[in-house]
Amino acid sequence: MMELPKCPKCGSEYTYEDGTMLVCPECAHEWSADAAAETQEDQLVVKDANGAILSDGDTVTVIKDLKVKGSPTALKVGTKVKNIRLVEGDHNIDCKIDGFGAMKLKSEFVKKA
Repeated sequence: MMELPKCPKCGSEYTYEDGTMLVCPECAHEWSADAAAETQEDQLVVKDANGAILSDGDTVTVIKDLKVKGSPTALKVGTKVKNIRLVEGDHNIDCKIDGFGAMKLKSEFVKKA
């Protein structure tokens, strides 16, 4: 069975096909199946230092000492970062690190744990 995408308007997972259209029963939003396929292809793909694809909620490990602006200490090699969130931009990982707080990291300085 083919996995249907969630509704882009309300996020409902109960979408169904009606001819060439996809329909959300909760908010009555209709969109074309072709547009849904294009949006899945345009999703953000972030790779770590080893080339593994990262996704939201992953745990990563820092592979290099990183200086933190405004902090007297650096982020040490081997620091585990749990529950990451992927974002657009140069620093494409948004996370919270114990002892440092909210922070953005570049994916080239982490590896998937």
